Amino acid sequence: MRISNIFLAIAFTVVLTACSQTENDNELDTQSVFHDLLDEHWAAAKSEKIFFRMDPDAWRMDGELSEHTPDARARRHEFNEAVLDKLARISIDDLGADDRLSYRIFKYERETERESYTQRDYLFPITSLFGYHTYFAEAPSNMSFLSTSDYEDYLVSLGDFPRYNREYIQVLREAIGAGYTHYCESISGYAATIERHIVADVEQSRLYVPFARFPGNISDDQRTEYTTKGVELINALIVPGYEELLDFFVDEYLPACRTEVAVTSLPNGDDYYQYLIRYFTTTDMTPAEIHEVGVSELSRIQAEMEDIIAAVGFDGDFKSFMDFLREEPRFYAKSGEELLGRAALISKTAEGELPRFFTLLPRATYKIVGDPNRGAFYMPSSGDGTDSGTYFVDTGDLTNTPLYSLEALSLHEGVPGHHLQSSLAKEMDVPEFRRDLYHSAFGEGWGLYSERLGKEMGFYTDPYNDFGRLSYEAWRACRLIVDTGMHKFGWSRQQAVDFMLQNTAASASEVSQEIDRYITWPAQALSYKIGELKIRELRAKAEAELGSSFEIRRFHDTVVGNGSLPIAVLEQTIIDWIAAEGG
Repeated sequence: MRISNIFLAIAFTVVLTACSQTENDNELDTQSVFHDLLDEHWAAAKSEKIFFRMDPDAWRMDGELSEHTPDARARRHEFNEAVLDKLARISIDDLGADDRLSYRIFKYERETERESYTQRDYLFPITSLFGYHTYFAEAPSNMSFLSTSDYEDYLVSLGDFPRYNREYIQVLREAIGAGYTHYCESISGYAATIERHIVADVEQSRLYVPFARFPGNISDDQRTEYTTKGVELINALIVPGYEELLDFFVDEYLPACRTEVAVTSLPNGDDYYQYLIRYFTTTDMTPAEIHEVGVSELSRIQAEMEDIIAAVGFDGDFKSFMDFLREEPRFYAKSGEELLGRAALISKTAEGELPRFFTLLPRATYKIVGDPNRGAFYMPSSGDGTDSGTYFVDTGDLTNTPLYSLEALSLHEGVPGHHLQSSLAKEMDVPEFRRDLYHSAFGEGWGLYSERLGKEMGFYTDPYNDFGRLSYEAWRACRLIVDTGMHKFGWSRQQAVDFMLQNTAASASEVSQEIDRYITWPAQALSYKIGELKIRELRAKAEAELGSSFEIRRFHDTVVGNGSLPIAVLEQTIIDWIAAEGG
C-alpha cells in the first residue's frame, strides 16, 4: 500500500513537472511571438518616422522626413490593421507579468490608432500655438550634433523640406474642402508664426543654429562644407518654402476659416469631439460629465483661495484681489534673466527634495531656457544620452509668468513633474514603443499632481505662492468648463475669456492666448485635471487600504516607474500594487 502511494506520488510529480514545463514553453513561445510583433511594429514606426501618441514637443528631424499623402496614411492604416490581426492571435494569459502590461498598453494604442483613421484629426496639423512648420524650425535647437553623420542627416532633412511642406499644404487644402478649418479669430494673427522664419540674414534663422556650434571633432574643412551647404539650402529651399506656406495661409486658408467656435459645428463634429476626449483623457467621460467635474472642482478650489485672501488681510472681494495680483509690480520679474534665475533656484531646491518622495530617480539632466515665442513648456531629451531635457520659460511677456505662480510652474515642468516622469520612461528596460509614449492625461495629470506635491516638499510657504498654485489648479478646473462650454454647450469665445478672467489670476493676454489654444486644440486641455484627479484618487485608495504600510516613495515609483499609461491601465496597476503591498 505504501509502495503504491509512493509510485502515485512520483507519477503525480512527473505529471506536474511536465505540465509546468509545457506552461513555461508556451509562455516562452508566446513571449517570442509577441516580442517579434513589437519589433516589427517599431521598425515600421522608425521607417515611417511617425510614432503614434508621441509628445509633439519631442519631435526631431532625422534624415528624410515623414510622408503625409493619402497613400502614406492608407499604408499606415493597413499596417496597423495587420498588427491588430496578429495581436489577436496572441493570448495575454500565456505571457509573463511584464509582457502582460506591455500587451495591454500596445493593444490600447493600436485600437486607438485604428479609431484615429476614422476621424479627420490629421486635417489640423496647426494650432494657435504651433504647427509642423514651427516644430521643424525649432527642432535643431533641441538636437545634439556630435558627429559628421548628424550633420549629413540634418542636411538631408533641410533638403526634404519642400516636399514635406507641400504635402502639409495639400493636407490643409483638403481641410478647406472638408470644412475642417480653424475658427477665424483664433488664428487671425497666425501668420506671424510663419513670418518669423522668413529671414534675410540666414544666420538669424533657427535652422542655422547647428552651424554656429560645431563640436571639436569636426574638422575646419568639414565645417566649411556643412555650413556652405546649410546656408545654400536655407536660402534656396527653406525660406522660399515658408514664403509659399505664408502665401497659402493668407490667400487660401485664412479666407476659409470657420465662423463658429465649436469644433462640434464641423461635419460629424459631435463624434469628433468625443473621439478627442477619449484620445486626450484616455477615458469614456462625456462632455457633460467633464463640465460638472470642472464646476465642482472650481468651487472647492475657490473656497481655499478665499481662505488665503482672508489670511493676507486683503480688503476687497475675489475679483478685486485678482486685479491686485495682475497689477502689482512686485509680483513680476523685471527682466528675463531675473525670471530664469528664480526658476533655476526653485528647480534646484526641488531636486534636493526628491529622495524623500522617490527611490527611482532619472540619470538625465535638464536645462532652463528662456523662449520669447511660446508659453512655458518642457522638451524631453531624446533618451539616447546625447542631450538633456529643457524647461522653457516664457520671457517674451513677463506678465504671462507672475512670480507667485513660478513655484507651481517649475515643479510641473521640471521635477518632480515632466522631466522626472519622461526621463524615467526613456530609461526603463521595456519595449521601445513604451519609452516614447505620451498619454496626455497621464503626463499632464502627473505634472499637476506634482504642483500639489510641492506642499509636502516644503514649497508655498509664502501665501501668495500658495495662491498661485491654487490659481493654476483653478485654471485647470476652468479648462474643463470652458473647453466643453465652447465645443459642446454653445459658449462664445468672449464668454470663455470672461469666465477665465473672473476665476483665475491669469493675465488678460495669457487668457486670450489660452482660449485660442482650447478652440484650436480641442479636449487636450481636459487631460490635466482628469489625470490629476485619478492619481489623487488612487493615492487616497492606497493610503486607506494600506494604512501604516503605505509608503509614499513606493507609490510614486509605481505611478511613474512604468512609463506613460492609459488611465484604466494605471488604475489596474495601482490596484495590483496595493494587493501586493498588503499581502
